[in-house]
Amino acid sequence: MSTVHKPEAPESHDVASRLLASAEQLSCDPVTAVDWETPLDRSMHGTSPEWSTLYGTAYWDEMTEEQRTALTRQEAASVASTGIWFEMILQQMMLRDFYAKDPTDPEFQWALTEIADECRHSIMFARGAAKLEAPAYRPHRVVIELGRAFKTLAFGETAYAAILVAEEVLDVMQRDWMRDERVVPFVRTINNIHVIEESRHMAFAREETRDRLRKAGPIRRHLSAVVVAVAAHAIVRSMWNPAVYENAGLDHRRARREARANKHFTSMLRSSCAGLMEFLDSCGMLTRPAARIYRYAGLL
Repeated sequence: MSTVHKPEAPESHDVASRLLASAEQLSCDPVTAVDWETPLDRSMHGTSPEWSTLYGTAYWDEMTEEQRTALTRQEAASVASTGIWFEMILQQMMLRDFYAKDPTDPEFQWALTEIADECRHSIMFARGAAKLEAPAYRPHRVVIELGRAFKTLAFGETAYAAILVAEEVLDVMQRDWMRDERVVPFVRTINNIHVIEESRHMAFAREETRDRLRKAGPIRRHLSAVVVAVAAHAIVRSMWNPAVYENAGLDHRRARREARANKHFTSMLRSSCAGLMEFLDSCGMLTRPAARIYRYAGLL
């Protein structure tokens, strides 16, 4: 009687299995984990002040503490709204990638787990933005349409590296915010939940990016590098909607002018991308054309 031997599972299966086990132990329900009932404390910030787009400017020095806290709360809501937009893109790309694949595969089951996490995160961010008394911040119309094309056409390393871009930058910022006692407590809880669960998502995105690149030739690799760089520019620059200044009661023209010239904020943003750039470089996706785009966007 012959014995059927299954082929050895690839490393990505082991990663997916470990992530599934972690999800069983370290997942949160934002409905019960976040304090939605306590009224908003308007004396507290929405982000660490150092992460405000105006921190370090002459305008920031002139602002009252009430104006500063109002601004960081609007900025936190803007980042959350952009997170929702990109998480919807992420979910569609993953569903398309795993469509009609083997449901017994740990990678398939992890993909559905990640999509479920992202659904919860989007609801959590939406409720958080509403509690911060912010409107619905959306990316520029051009970026929305580019995102519509990207989620339809992106595949392989392009999709997973772009996913990593959004998650890596958010991770660095939110690790600061969740530890900062100047930030309103419910926002700190939201950030803590997101950091814990996104660490699994980033591990999977890194593994998938490496795996897909093993099958990519030099032309595809260079094209993917540029596409991811353009996506990174659009994603990161959409996080801080210029409407936050007017909604915080500031002179929006002056605020936008000083924010654009704010070297402190550019330095903070660049530092948040250091780990991402190191990873992309290790994968051969930090090509010269891509690096030029990252530098133009202030990410490198």
